[in-house]
This record gives sequence, structure tokens and C-alpha cells, in this order.
Amino acid sequence: MKTEDYLRYIRDIKNYSEQTLRAYADDLKKFEVYLADQQLDYLSLDSVCARRFIAGLSRKGLAKSSVNRILSAMNSYYSWLQANAFVESNPFDNIRSLKQNRDLPDYMFENEIDLLLSLTGSGFAGIRDRFILELLYSTGCRVSEASSINISDIDFREQSIRVTGKGGKERIVYLGVSAIECLNEYLPLKNIRTDKDDADAANALLINQRGRRITQRGIAMIIEKYVRKSGIAKKISPHTFRHSFATHLIDNGADIRIVQEMLGHESLSTTQIYTHMGIEKLRDVYSSAHPHAGKHGVNR
Repeated sequence: MKTEDYLRYIRDIKNYSEQTLRAYADDLKKFEVYLADQQLDYLSLDSVCARRFIAGLSRKGLAKSSVNRILSAMNSYYSWLQANAFVESNPFDNIRSLKQNRDLPDYMFENEIDLLLSLTGSGFAGIRDRFILELLYSTGCRVSEASSINISDIDFREQSIRVTGKGGKERIVYLGVSAIECLNEYLPLKNIRTDKDDADAANALLINQRGRRITQRGIAMIIEKYVRKSGIAKKISPHTFRHSFATHLIDNGADIRIVQEMLGHESLSTTQIYTHMGIEKLRDVYSSAHPHAGKHGVNR
């Protein structure tokens, strides 16, 4: 099926992340199973069979987001086959994505973030953990971006970091005063702890207890630890810090297009979901100012 060639293409030419590569590889395996079960040839697949494949995924109970991702993977794969003259047309080209109800993202209140920060202790692990929390909240970067940051990506004069996002696209994010203070406290300890025989660790901004570059899972486990300690009854992940970063900026009057740039979103519609926090402020204003809102405001 030319699968390996295609995966090499999206890795080396399209600069897709390892996470996306794994997802697309799994999606193509599902497609191979379907072809084998139906005794179909991928080179002569028509749009009817393509639609049956996608419809079958829904019948198996896959979430709409998963079905849409697989459809996207199939579209990308067949577009590559067509561009390289393996097939004449893309049978998935005219299949529409399933309409999804977009859930509002979870976010933290400022006092919840302060609580997590207050639980970090002294010593290398505590100081590093505090910096990780500050970094995620101060910059809004993805956990994949945070784990990939090198020391050379930091502009200490501008108090900014160059991060590489989805598709290998670079953008500049900024460190707040608190994050800078944590960085200055962390770096000397990082230099002592770094595995001197590991060139990647020497370049890395964030390292684990063994002195190696920290993984995305390592960052997630650190956050899980402090959430358990805090007793906060929310599902909090590294991405929750990104949601909180965007929500707090918009709630405090930041222009949504600037927030879009800070998050590295290609589409403004992706950023617009964060305006939900502004709704709470509108409710409060309505409750206190509108004559017909009632003495006790709006019931929520």
C-alpha cells in the first residue's frame, strides 16, 4: 500500500509530529484490515467503498472526532497517491466530515493555578516543577512544544522563547515575570543535574531526575502529582494550562487575533472557543446592572 513511503513523506517533508505519525499509521492499519475483509484493492477503490469504510467506523461506535481524523488521514494518503500517479483520483475527496459538538475546554481559575504552584517544594525537583507549571501557564505552549525547547531557543533579553509547533511552524512566546524568576532559579540546578554524556540533555531546557531531556509523559505525570496533592476536583492535564492561558488573556481584554498568534492556531475559529469565559463576565454585568435581572441576578 506504499504506507511506509507515505509515512516517511509526512514525517520528513510535511514535518508532522510523532504523535500524528502514530495516529496516521494506526488509521492506515484499520484501512488495510477493511480492504482485506472486503477483498478490495486500494489502487482501484471507488467512492462507494470509501464511504462504506467511513460509515462502518461510525457503526463501530468510534467518536466523531476519531472518524474525522481517520477521514483526514485517508484524504491525505490518497492525495499523496494521486500526486505520485499511483491512482487517478481520490475516492475520499468528496466525503464530508461528521459535524461535531465542540465541548468547551476545561480551564483553571487563577487561585487554582496559584495553589498548584504553592505545592512545589525546594530542591531540584520542586524548583524544576514550579518552572514547568509557570512555563505552561505563562506561554500557553503545548506539552510537545515544552518538552522540545532547547536553551538556544530562549532570548533572555526579550524574555521570549522560540517554539516549534504543529507542522514544524515556529512562533515566539513570552515569559512573564514569575516564569523568569523560576527560570533563573532552575537553570543553575539544571546545569549541575544534566547528564554530561548526553548532548541532547545539554541542549534541552527541561530535564528529568536522571538528567535526560524530559518527555511529554514526564511532564504530564508531574502535573498529575500536584493535582492529586491539591484536591482540585477537575481533570487537569498539561493542555489545561494552555486553555487557562487563553481564557485568562481573553477574559482580561486581549484581542482574540493576538491570542490566536500566541497559541499558534491557523484558524481563528479554533481560538474563538476560549471566549466562553467572557460569558461569565457578561452574566455578572447583566446581573448587577440590568433592571429586570432581579435582585439575586441570573439563576445559573
